[in-house]
Amino acid sequence: MGPYEVDVRTERQLYVNDVPTRIDTSFSTFNTFVPPQMHATLPHMPNDEWLPPVTHSQVQFPYQPMGPMQFVPDGQSFCQMQLSIPVLDADRPLLNHFVEKVLRLIFPILEVHQKGHERAQAILQSLETNKSYLHCCLSVAAIHVKSTVGVITEEVDHDIMRHRYEAVAQLCKSLNEDSKHEQILEATLAMILFHCSVGGPDDHLPDIAWNDHFHAATSLINKLELPNALVQSNNNTVQPPFNMTLASWIDILGATMIGKSPQFAHTYRTKHLSGTSSGLRELMGCDDRVMYLISEIACLDALKAEGLVDDISLCSHVSALGQQLDATDYVDKSLEHPYSALSGGIRPDQLTKNMTAIFRLAARIYLCSLVPGFDRNQASNVNLVDAVRYALQFIPSGPDGYDRSLVWPLLITGAFSTPFSPFRHTLQSRIVEMGDQAEFGSFGRMYRVLEEVWRLSDDPITPIPGLDGTLPSPTFPTPGNDVPISPTGSVSGMRELKKRDVHWRDVMTRNGWKYLLI
Repeated sequence: MGPYEVDVRTERQLYVNDVPTRIDTSFSTFNTFVPPQMHATLPHMPNDEWLPPVTHSQVQFPYQPMGPMQFVPDGQSFCQMQLSIPVLDADRPLLNHFVEKVLRLIFPILEVHQKGHERAQAILQSLETNKSYLHCCLSVAAIHVKSTVGVITEEVDHDIMRHRYEAVAQLCKSLNEDSKHEQILEATLAMILFHCSVGGPDDHLPDIAWNDHFHAATSLINKLELPNALVQSNNNTVQPPFNMTLASWIDILGATMIGKSPQFAHTYRTKHLSGTSSGLRELMGCDDRVMYLISEIACLDALKAEGLVDDISLCSHVSALGQQLDATDYVDKSLEHPYSALSGGIRPDQLTKNMTAIFRLAARIYLCSLVPGFDRNQASNVNLVDAVRYALQFIPSGPDGYDRSLVWPLLITGAFSTPFSPFRHTLQSRIVEMGDQAEFGSFGRMYRVLEEVWRLSDDPITPIPGLDGTLPSPTFPTPGNDVPISPTGSVSGMRELKKRDVHWRDVMTRNGWKYLLI
């Protein structure tokens, strides 16, 4: 039988994760010369393994349930380590403030997994031996003093900029000497991550953007061959390098901030295919498999933005990734409060299971938003948003709760919520419970972005002062002064504008908000 060619005219009605999308009329040509390829538009991968086959018996990372013991630092050893850190007498109060007030804010999930003491000791050792790291932490401490204590003086701003400059100067010195690469990477990652725990949305002091820092970190990571070390790590004997785990957290969620593929997407794909952990669950609370899939969704998002994938292929990939997300769910899908009935302490395995459920739902919302014709008012999206609201009741709230560890999923869920969504009321109630903690760090910046997204997206829109780019501070709910969620958002006597579709990333770009919301 000789070669043949067939033209097919097709009317398509696709349902992807219960989201209907219409592809009107398309013409496809099939012949015996070139067989159709499922993932031809995606970057080439060895053996064409873009995603593993979907099975419900996928290898899962061995869970080692841990007791509800709480981290109690050894005050005497901490004090001795603090005293051994070489610092000017004038900067000693900032150092003490960092250790006593800021340190506990940085890795709350590690602390739950009883690794907080170990990490705190490592940080103190770095403060003693790594000058750039020390000045980074002193700058962060000064930012925290400014935003929480309310000390707004030129002296505090001077401390922030002095240590910020000195941290970068020490980095440049080490780079010029081509030495101490691990210390340089450690300090660079600290400059990115520690700032996520402090400061308000209105900090206008000059600083280097997080993604510029991460560009430098990427070169160091490759030079130190950390991706290879991460691939070689397994769930038993070989532990992943901590700096690579830290970088993976920043890389995956940071990629969604800028609409680009993660720098080490291939590494995460390899880890996903091998079914091995990168230490992300213990570090930031989300199961590694879900984080790997968020990396894949970010890749698909970037391909769509660059026009490198057509609608049919896009929907095919969305469907495949949706099935992969299903495969990461636990056999027992029920959620329960993470407190131990015996001691009242937090059960780490239950807390991270609850957090993973929220990340998984947010990842699905993010994935579905890529489908052509997506509308936040669709029943499927409304149900996903409400599922996040339901799951939040199993996350401890308040100033010592874990809402600050859910910044990314809260951003995604809130950005695609409707004006009538109960999720918004739940979020505001939890903000009230958090008190001042809600106003600072990535959480405060996330809420500012959501306020602006809601202002522009909710129908109709009322113009407010500052539309030219100078926006007021976010209105954080306070006890007795909850911010009302109006279905119209209208104010009497002001002209209403026509509804505009707006993406949260476009809002950040337009306003020059180079936030890392993790």
